[in-house]
Parts: sequence; structure tokens; C-alpha cells
Amino acid sequence: MTTTTATPVVAHTRDELKAAREALPSRDVAVVMTMGALHDGHAQLIRAARSRHDHVVVTIFLNPLQFGPKEDLSRYPRTFDSDMRICSAAGVDIVFAPTPDVVYPDGDPGVRVSAGPLGEVLEGASRAGHFDGVLTVVGKLLHLTAARSAYFGQKDAQQLLLIRRMVRDLDFPVDIVSVPTVREPDGLAMSSRNTYLTESDRAVALCLSRSLRAGSEAAPYGPSAVRRAAREVLVEEPLALVDYLVLVHPDTLADVPEWYRGEALLAVAARIGTTRLIDNTPVVLGPGGGAVDVFSEAPHARADV
Repeated sequence: MTTTTATPVVAHTRDELKAAREALPSRDVAVVMTMGALHDGHAQLIRAARSRHDHVVVTIFLNPLQFGPKEDLSRYPRTFDSDMRICSAAGVDIVFAPTPDVVYPDGDPGVRVSAGPLGEVLEGASRAGHFDGVLTVVGKLLHLTAARSAYFGQKDAQQLLLIRRMVRDLDFPVDIVSVPTVREPDGLAMSSRNTYLTESDRAVALCLSRSLRAGSEAAPYGPSAVRRAAREVLVEEPLALVDYLVLVHPDTLADVPEWYRGEALLAVAARIGTTRLIDNTPVVLGPGGGAVDVFSEAPHARADV
């Protein structure tokens, strides 16, 4: 595989992206999609893509379709200069940084990708239409970048599941690769929204990762033990306003019953101060079980839950 330390080519239009893409010496290209405000979690995605492919394209696009009317689009951090430094250090070949009129030249698209029932639970229950917006822009960026593989973080587990379903159901010729969640030294999952946290908020936010860790440690004893252990941590932190804490099947997002053994997703969402945070960990339930970095590619046990 080729390597590069040069400053990435920046493309703002479709034609610029096409020209930069055609100038690459190899067709072996991976894409990492971001909304900017890059951190080491994004850098890890880029490095993973770089290790397996000749070239990497990073998209930086703050997608208005996935923000609701009361959400934080206007105050979402915009840090293009530091984003470029991260991309350059990680060996990115092309940065595609379009404006909304480039991605949606006719305004809000009349036809969108529907996430279906899986997009209406968990995050979708709190953010109506969010995943339709995500899948629509991901589908467009997969076409525009013409990548062979796309890399996404395990932290956004529901998004990852839905993108995989879209790619499979609609026959996109691309591999979707998951990369383990990257955490701060204190356990907090890296997120661009962490910049909103005050010092006291951050201390409260650590209950999310502690809850997941406690739940995963109880995985050998079954679903009830996992849910109980995780919940006990959260109830000790009254300043965390919990939206949900669930233990669900990784393919269906249905609650797993007590008899279930195999891979499951332990996920939590809570509002800390003015900031809503999510986190999760894949676990294997049953004797010898515990936390894992990402789900296996093989069919999961007891998929009919």
C-alpha cells in the first residue's frame, strides 16, 4: 500500500472531487465520513483505513438533514484548520468539504433513504427523522467518493447498523468496516460534543462509561445481571438525566430475553447539563463472556429474539 505525508488535496465541489479522485494512482480508496471537529477518534478511523487501503478520502460535511429543529446545528463546532492538521498527519489523500448546496443542489431532497423501523427506536425515538438524514447523506457520499470501503466508529452503534442494512438492502458495492470506540484516559468516549461539557459536567459524564463497564463485567451471568449492574451505577448519579439504558440484539435492537446467550449491545444515552451523550459497548453474554471491541462479522447467536 502507498503512503503519503503530503497535505491532502481539498475538494469543495463535485468536479474537484472527481478530478482529485481520478488523479490517484490506485482505485483502492476508503472513505471516512465526518461532520468536522475531528479528534483522535476520527484519527483512529483514518489510520485504520490507511493501514488497509492505498488511499483515504475524508469528508467534512455538517449535514443539515440529520439535525432536528431544536438541535445544535448552529453551535456545532467548526474547526477546519485543526481538522486539516489531523488529516495531514494521518495520511489522508483527499478532503471533500462541500457546502450544503453542493451536496443538495436542488435544496432539501424530495427523495430520501428511509431508515425504517430500526430508525425509530433508541436514538430515533428522541430524534425523529435523524437516521433518514444520515442514510441519505451517507448514500450520496458513497456514490460521490466511489470508495471501496467506508469506516465508521462503534460508538455510533445504531448508525453503523443502519448503514450496513442500507448497503446490504440497496446493493451498494462497498464494504462497511467498524472500528472500536476511542476513549479518553478517564474512559469518556471521544465525541465532538464533549467540547460542550463544563468541568463539572465532564465529571458527571463519566458515569456512562462506568455503567457500561459494570454491565459488561456482569455479562457471564446473563442479561438481568448486566442490566442491574449498569443501572446501579447510573442511579448513583442524579445529575445524569438518562434517556435509555438497554441491552439489545445487535441486528434487531430488540431487548434480549433472559435465556439469550451470544453477542448483545449494551447502550446508554443521557443528558449531561445541556449536552446529550451516547455510549455503548458490545458484550458477549454467557459463561466466559464480557466486553468486546466490535461485533463479529458472523451471524449473531439467537438472531430470532
